[in-house]
Amino acid sequence: MNKKLIQFIDGPNLNMLGNREPEIYGSMTLIDIHNSVVEHLNNKNLNIDVNFFQSNSEGEIVDCIQKSKINSSGLIINGGGFSHTSVAILDALLTIEIPKIEIHLSNLFKRENFRHHSFISKGVNGVICGFGPNSYLLAVEGMIKLI
Repeated sequence: MNKKLIQFIDGPNLNMLGNREPEIYGSMTLIDIHNSVVEHLNNKNLNIDVNFFQSNSEGEIVDCIQKSKINSSGLIINGGGFSHTSVAILDALLTIEIPKIEIHLSNLFKRENFRHHSFISKGVNGVICGFGPNSYLLAVEGMIKLI
């Protein structure tokens, strides 16, 4: 049986987790969160690999989305601030036909009004927000069902 690959994409400023507004985002670093995903999948003993990509550049995120259709079984994206501004990322998500899940650490609906709308939500199968680092693990569980 071929291994399935879940591509994770983390957007702008997520590389600053652990230092950036810990009262909102928590104290775990992005590497800590990624390690928890790997550990979670290892404990489930599934035939699934993960690839992690983080960028503060919208164009690099679009490129990664486009490339994911070639070698990934599913995509999990935390678009960060680009979620609320990027039609380009939405368009890229709409061009690929693999399962996609949008995630956010914080509950967007308890935040500033401009965060209540995500452009990229229209391009994914589902959205998970407000569970802190567990948003990533919940997305993995959802993706396992989709792929």
